[in-house]
Amino acid sequence: MYGRFHILLLTLLCSLSACTPHALREAKQTVQQSDSLWRAGQPYADSAQLAQAYETLEQWALFCPDEYAHACYHYGKLLRKKDNPVEAMQCFINATHSHTRDYHILGRVYSNMGSICHLASEYPLSYDMYAKSANMFLRNGDSINYYYALNDMAFEKALLADKTTALSLVTKIEKSHIDEKVLKKTLETKAELYLKCRHYDSAVYYASTLYDTNKSISFLIRAQAYSREGRKDSATYYAEQLLELSHDLSDVNNALYILTNDDVQKDIDAIREIAANRADIQKILKFKQGKLSKAVQLIEQDTQRKFNFSWMYYIIVTLFVVGIVIWICIRYKRKHHQLLSQQISDLESRKKQNLSQMRAQIEEKCLLFTNSTSLKTELNWNEYDTMCRCVDKHFYLTAKKLQIKNVLNEQEIRLCILTLLNFNRNQIADVLHYAPNGVGKLKYRVAQKLGIEGKNLRKYLICLAIDEPYK
Repeated sequence: MYGRFHILLLTLLCSLSACTPHALREAKQTVQQSDSLWRAGQPYADSAQLAQAYETLEQWALFCPDEYAHACYHYGKLLRKKDNPVEAMQCFINATHSHTRDYHILGRVYSNMGSICHLASEYPLSYDMYAKSANMFLRNGDSINYYYALNDMAFEKALLADKTTALSLVTKIEKSHIDEKVLKKTLETKAELYLKCRHYDSAVYYASTLYDTNKSISFLIRAQAYSREGRKDSATYYAEQLLELSHDLSDVNNALYILTNDDVQKDIDAIREIAANRADIQKILKFKQGKLSKAVQLIEQDTQRKFNFSWMYYIIVTLFVVGIVIWICIRYKRKHHQLLSQQISDLESRKKQNLSQMRAQIEEKCLLFTNSTSLKTELNWNEYDTMCRCVDKHFYLTAKKLQIKNVLNEQEIRLCILTLLNFNRNQIADVLHYAPNGVGKLKYRVAQKLGIEGKNLRKYLICLAIDEPYK
């Protein structure tokens, strides 16, 4: 069990380390550049770099959901442009699973998915994708794109001859008094709706209003409407106009169909040539339709598949392993800290004990020197340097510590030594040959130099001797 956890943890770390922070930064910069060019109406030229950014951010999708969604969108659009709708659709599907809260980019993603479904003639599914796109734009507060998406929904219903739903959506757009361009798009929807519902006069009317905005649709719908009405001359005229104007294979296919069946002025050879050209185009369209159908299958599989919890299992296991490692580290550090605290406590305890012993030794020696009848001889009192060495030997270098401060003269240091020995004022006066009141003044002057009160001079000297902070 441990071996599996260990392998899983190593796998996770290796997969993350495969994508360096430098590569991640470059991927984010590529996405930012793509966004800037997109807003300026220009495509991102370096397809290889965009593909690399998409692959890099896919590894960090959990941590960079917005950047990953944008990478999916831009790379998906690039793949669509290169006539690769299957991989493009997978990119768009990945964007919908990115957990991003960028509703604008999600609206664009679903719109592209709806467009692919539309080209595959999967109109109900296309309607659903456009509905999701509209919802995303609405959540983002983007009213213009929201009503564009509503019109896309209405257009799919028009293709299905669902007059009630299509007109309901168009009416909703018209009541909004939205941008004039959006309202003109509804004219295309109405023209297509009336064509499918066999209201050919209305279809021709709305198609004629599109002449200035979308000549291809205007010519196509009029050609189809006249063809179905049996007005072959008019149908042929607009079909020929469409051929001269549009290079879209679907438009060309529809125009050639009308010319094959309605152009009574051409001879049989010309008709056969048109039919042959149409057959060639149909082969190309069939090939494209095959790829579009595969792309649509990806959506259907994504919609129908049950949620896969396996990735969550791996994450939970990985977090569990990481948690155990962190717990072990914390426990080790805590024990180490406790041990260190105990050691410090023991050191402080031993230090206090040592200080108490040193203090007791000082008091004991002070008592011996005080009761001595030959103090001056034992301390070599008349020889200052010898006396200081003797004091240092018995009292932990007290004389040297006083000398190092460099604030006391010889007589003041002698006073400090007698004070440390716990001599009273009269005893000190006798040894130093001072008057008792003179001893008080001398002690006051020494205390001032040492920065303490005169009454605490002995306490200060003991602390100095045993290296204990004076409080």
